[in-house]
Amino acid sequence: MNRYPGIFSLLSFLLLLTFLPSSAQQSTGKGQNLTLVIPVSAHARVTFGAQKLHQALTKAGYQVLIKPGNQVTQSNSQLIIGLSSDDVVKRTASLYNLPSVPGKEGFSIRKDLQKPLLIVGADLSGVLYGCLELADQVTKTRKLPETINLTDKPEMVLRGTCIGVQKPTYLPGRDVYEYPYTPETFPWLYDKALWIRYLDMMVENRYNSLYLWNGHPFASLVRLKEYPYAVEVDDATFKKNEEMFRFLTEEADKRGIWVIQMFYNIIVSKPFAEHHHIKTQDRNRPIIPLIADYTRKSIAAFVQKYPNVGLLIALGEAMEGVGQDDVDWFTKTIIPGVKDGLKALGQTTEPPLVLRAHDTDAPRVMKAALPLYKNLYTEAKFNGEALTTYTPRGKWADLHRTLSNIGTVQIENVHILANLEPFRYGSADFIQKSVQAMHSVYGANGLHLYPQASYWDWPYTADKTSPRLLQLDRDWIWYKNWGRYAWNSQRNRPDEINYWGTQLANKYGLSTDKSNDILEAYEQAGEIEPKLLRRYGITDGNRQTLTLGMLMTQLINPFRYGLLTLLYESEAPEGEMIIDYAEKDWNHEKHIGETPVRVADEVIEHGKKAVLAIEKAAGSVTKEKEEFTRLKNDVYCQNALANFYAQKARAALAVLRYKYSSDVRDLDKAVPLLESSVKHYADLVNLTKDTYLYANSMQTKQRKIPMRGVDGTYITWQEMLPVYQKELNRFKHAIDSLKSTSNAVAKQPVPLKPATVTIQSPQVDAYSLEKGQLVFADTTASITELAPELKQLKGLKFSKAKQQSERTSLTFTATQPVKLLIGFFNEKNPKYLPAPELETDASANDYGQSEIKISNAILVGGLPPVNVHAYSFKAGQHTLNLGKGACLLLGFMDGNQEIPIFDAGLAGNKKNIDWLFE
Repeated sequence: MNRYPGIFSLLSFLLLLTFLPSSAQQSTGKGQNLTLVIPVSAHARVTFGAQKLHQALTKAGYQVLIKPGNQVTQSNSQLIIGLSSDDVVKRTASLYNLPSVPGKEGFSIRKDLQKPLLIVGADLSGVLYGCLELADQVTKTRKLPETINLTDKPEMVLRGTCIGVQKPTYLPGRDVYEYPYTPETFPWLYDKALWIRYLDMMVENRYNSLYLWNGHPFASLVRLKEYPYAVEVDDATFKKNEEMFRFLTEEADKRGIWVIQMFYNIIVSKPFAEHHHIKTQDRNRPIIPLIADYTRKSIAAFVQKYPNVGLLIALGEAMEGVGQDDVDWFTKTIIPGVKDGLKALGQTTEPPLVLRAHDTDAPRVMKAALPLYKNLYTEAKFNGEALTTYTPRGKWADLHRTLSNIGTVQIENVHILANLEPFRYGSADFIQKSVQAMHSVYGANGLHLYPQASYWDWPYTADKTSPRLLQLDRDWIWYKNWGRYAWNSQRNRPDEINYWGTQLANKYGLSTDKSNDILEAYEQAGEIEPKLLRRYGITDGNRQTLTLGMLMTQLINPFRYGLLTLLYESEAPEGEMIIDYAEKDWNHEKHIGETPVRVADEVIEHGKKAVLAIEKAAGSVTKEKEEFTRLKNDVYCQNALANFYAQKARAALAVLRYKYSSDVRDLDKAVPLLESSVKHYADLVNLTKDTYLYANSMQTKQRKIPMRGVDGTYITWQEMLPVYQKELNRFKHAIDSLKSTSNAVAKQPVPLKPATVTIQSPQVDAYSLEKGQLVFADTTASITELAPELKQLKGLKFSKAKQQSERTSLTFTATQPVKLLIGFFNEKNPKYLPAPELETDASANDYGQSEIKISNAILVGGLPPVNVHAYSFKAGQHTLNLGKGACLLLGFMDGNQEIPIFDAGLAGNKKNIDWLFE
């Protein structure tokens, strides 16, 4: 027994050191003195970088001093840090005959034997990144390199992450996007320690911009002398907000991060709206002087108070998109507001403005804006509100290229990720190829990255843990992936496999061969949700929650649910929808590209490989075992999801064949496939019931697919399982009914009951909904066919020309709940009023109107087929404002009567088979 274990251990260690080579002894930097020389009065960014390098060197065993000054001793123990224009750098640079430092944010690190090490940046951020790069190398090798000659710079000009200062549900008495900055609503917003952790993550991954998203932040951050009542927080909170914003921007600037405040248009604060007896937001409201003046003064005050903060402007969404109003609002309200703020400051340096190309004609707006303001950027969604492909094409790619060719920087927004949440995502291969596509296909040079999941529930994840997990921690690999490839997307693939293998080995405490199995699981699973959405989905927007599944009617009749064809035409490789495949199969036509059958086979294979890979690594994990267990469970969840969709898609194809064959045997073939799909969904329920709080973080009426989510309903897989079981049972019953009777009785139409209202304005004539009736006051267009359910209603005869030149408005009083049916022409054309669409309009379901009730319900001579939507109103007086464009106001009906959702089939639809499942 050793009576002196401490002494014995020390002697053994000292003895071991005598037999180590000198280079190994030096690898820890033990006892070596180093001086980091920075310029006198160095910028906070340079000081921050030097401090990070100091920490890495100290941890490696060096004795380190940071010293401001201009003296260079040409000592091997000096590290000279600064800009090429700094005196101390100039003296050292002469020792090396350095070429010019690379462009924006670039740096050079140079060290020869017996010479001081030099870090020189093209700008302050370049100095910072040079320090961080050397610190990373020291951390990795545990020593300072004896020689180094490294030059680097980022590919992308802007590399940003995003935080939504928003919530999963609406605040009481408020509408979408209306979230004042308060400690009660956003306690994390005032957590400085959390902000420091987040900003450190950003600089570690070389992000240089932080976007804060909020509908109307100004009433929480500035006070206007002309509109003092517009502030919507109390004095104590207002002071906290000022202090918080200053803290955030100062800490961000140290790290080379530009804070960008986003806002929507046109939104005013709640107290402002109440004071003037107007709505906080109304998409179809014209620009009025009062709101323009309030907005302009709000922006001016913000710029004056926070001159180094950028602004991201969403012209669409809360105001009518794509029109002269957008141009006027940007050029006559927003830009003048920024200039007013600069004038008040006595400054001429323009803060950057980012124009979001969502629901607006961004090229047109930019053409008008550039003569007025130069420091402009554009931003558009990469794959909509999802991640679907790294081979974007079509009209969406054309828009991005147009924006890139304007001459300003185009930023790619990886937005919402509605098809990925809530499961973990870390496919380095998919992400690298996506960033490469941003450059090569879109011509873009910036990244705007949303959280991987739970955007609306920041800072938490959906995992059912106590305490709750932070997105910052759980989704570390998401942020690291995008940051790495935004800096350099052209990295060698074998090297990247080694890099990520090392990262995962360090994370979970295992060998690199086993960590490569984790990477393989990430990358196999990472193909599943993108392929599923782009081949089976309804939309690229967050009105669909992919991981909750889809109804059979959504697969066999997607147009009924407002299919976003852009998803298939631009955000997927060339291929076929389920309905296309079925028709071609029946007609014995050649299939093209990526087919639903191919994707069904592929996602099942991806799931198998992902499960196999994660199991290979499971037994070797020695660190963060609980997190690994959650990651492993996610892989199993994605495997179950793949099988659910694959079997359901195959069942859908069998059902669609019946549409052409009328052979019940085709339906019989679908039954075991649908049964298998439900079984896999039950597996998904078991995998998630104790591990996840929800599937989707947006829990409002905007969500429509697979089910309408209202007041936090249909947010879990357990809630959806009975829906799919009922669908299966209904299908079996329908088949039995078809087999038991040779002459099925046609379902009789149920007439919609008319309701009487008093119309205050405008004065319009009514007309009966029947063949031959004129539908407009100023044309001869008449009804040629209509669904019999509509025949008891009375339409309102508006002028088509007036609808196209002015917004349609209707003021009426109802003594009972009513629904107003509006017919939208099924063609995208400026002549026609666009149907309510949640992709572009967050208010598109305020009256329950976003869903098509009766598809192809009316045919009017010389015009496209008409789809019917219903707007619901309580008893009382109402004013409905619609946008510009021709539409049919088809009359009022009893608000308590349910409208059966169906396709009337007047536009050549061969057979409606939705009834098999409803």
